[in-house]
Amino acid sequence: MEQILLETMLRHMENKEVIGDRQHGFTKGKSCLTNLVAFYDGVTALVDKGRETDVLYLDLCQVLDTVQHYILVSKLERNGFNRWATRGQYWDRHCLTSLSVTWTVCIECILSKFADDTKLCGAVDMLEGRDAIQRDLDRLERWACVNLMKFYKAKCKVLHMGQQNPKHSYRLGREWIKSSPEEKDLGVLVDEKLNVSQQCALAAQKANRVLGCIKRGVTSRSREVILSLYSSLVRPHLEYCIQLWGPQYRRDMELLEQVQRRPQR
Repeated sequence: MEQILLETMLRHMENKEVIGDRQHGFTKGKSCLTNLVAFYDGVTALVDKGRETDVLYLDLCQVLDTVQHYILVSKLERNGFNRWATRGQYWDRHCLTSLSVTWTVCIECILSKFADDTKLCGAVDMLEGRDAIQRDLDRLERWACVNLMKFYKAKCKVLHMGQQNPKHSYRLGREWIKSSPEEKDLGVLVDEKLNVSQQCALAAQKANRVLGCIKRGVTSRSREVILSLYSSLVRPHLEYCIQLWGPQYRRDMELLEQVQRRPQR
């Protein structure tokens, strides 16, 4: 019964567009892959045009542990749910996370969300672009304060892309956001040159570690056993969001192929 009620409520939220298109976390038909592909499609479009681009990675602190229940209830009631529905125990943790970080502010730059992980992107070769990013950061900080939440500012980073990037410093609240040459985004390593070689090496390293554990811990070498273990434990590391970071260079392809050939030895 509770599952039926939850599905009905979620369908109502989809019809009313309570959770916007930019939220990919715990949303039907969306995933880490759709989040990454949609966001970096916009990033690469700017870079391909020769625009200097900044990408900011923001993280909210323990959303469900800090957000006040009455704030979530008021959001639900504003979107057509009565008190009987909001007092029920039908809302799962994932849905509440997505709802709690539903922005009610106007954002000028490219924005993408996965649950409480947020990315912001904009062209910065002109002063207007840098100012737009700072205004968006100020809006998000004010929104967090109003909703009694806060950003985990030590984990917030900025990635400067482009050879002539001015490497502008941005502020979130009273603290400056630190720059980084690379950042792990939903498990995929992204660097300031959009080079996927490091991600290929990281995926190969993870897969090799699992293969090592299989070799040490499994005595059977039958084809059926090894193939089953490879498919369930190794391939996910090599194929996770590969539509985004597929190898571009021969050396990266050969590195991944070496991992694939290793179980055959």
